[in-house]
Amino acid sequence: MRKILVPIAIPVALAVGAALAAPSMLKRLFAVPQRAMPDTTPAHLGLEGEHVWIDGPNGKRLHAWFIPVDAEAPAVVVLHGWGGNATDMLPIAPGINSIGFHALFLDARTHGLSDNEDFMSMPRFAEDLDTALAWLHDRDDVTTVGVIGHSVGAAAAILAASRDTTIDAAILAASRDTTIDAVVAVASFAHPEELMWRAIPYPAPVKWTLLRVIRRMIGVSFDDIAPRNRIGEVKVPVLLLHGDADDVVPVEDALSLHEHLPGSRLITVPGGTHSDLAAFEPYFEQVDDFLRSALVGAGV
Repeated sequence: MRKILVPIAIPVALAVGAALAAPSMLKRLFAVPQRAMPDTTPAHLGLEGEHVWIDGPNGKRLHAWFIPVDAEAPAVVVLHGWGGNATDMLPIAPGINSIGFHALFLDARTHGLSDNEDFMSMPRFAEDLDTALAWLHDRDDVTTVGVIGHSVGAAAAILAASRDTTIDAAILAASRDTTIDAVVAVASFAHPEELMWRAIPYPAPVKWTLLRVIRRMIGVSFDDIAPRNRIGEVKVPVLLLHGDADDVVPVEDALSLHEHLPGSRLITVPGGTHSDLAAFEPYFEQVDDFLRSALVGAGV
């Protein structure tokens, strides 16, 4: 009997312990990495940019680099991934500027120079994105708006573009325009639960318990926000860009997203990893061409 009970009791004990320790364990597991801000600015890239501060959710201020053009034109919001910041994404700014588009490089809460939040999640990235979209649509010199998102930022862009009414009620201000006219999703995962299951370094019963706690914290089910389930609701042009050497989010996730939105465009980057933009640079021009095609004349 003991031989039977011990293998059962150990996972159960681990799961119970995880439930009791979940808040502190989750804070350690999913704390946003804090690192020194890079020194790069738009000026280093030969561009005129300015710091802007946007009133965000929960009374938090969001920071962004805004790089305008001297004309009425489309705009592109660029949203980094987990632990990243707006400055990380600035290498794509010259291309956006060269096609005559405004660009807003956003710091999500608890990232870059934006205010800290008690915890961050993919839906909260989407909230911050919606705030940035509304800020751009309030400008008289912005016509249409596209989004380039990386990793969690890409998943948030798909969620925001899908406009699920159940989620929108919680994260959108109905009086503000948060329209997205095109999405470029770089290294997006297909399902957040699958991603976290791979990332959590504990036995299966502990993982299961922690994921249940996370679901309660974010207030929606993982299935409701999963890019794989939401992307079919996106009605605007979508470009999926993914490295075939990504060991954080496997390229199979991009193939799955493409399968669930057959009209999307998929570019697989040979040797591309999850966070290093170097392998993606030869494809920046294709991204710019996609945005120009999708945004010029959109909404007219």
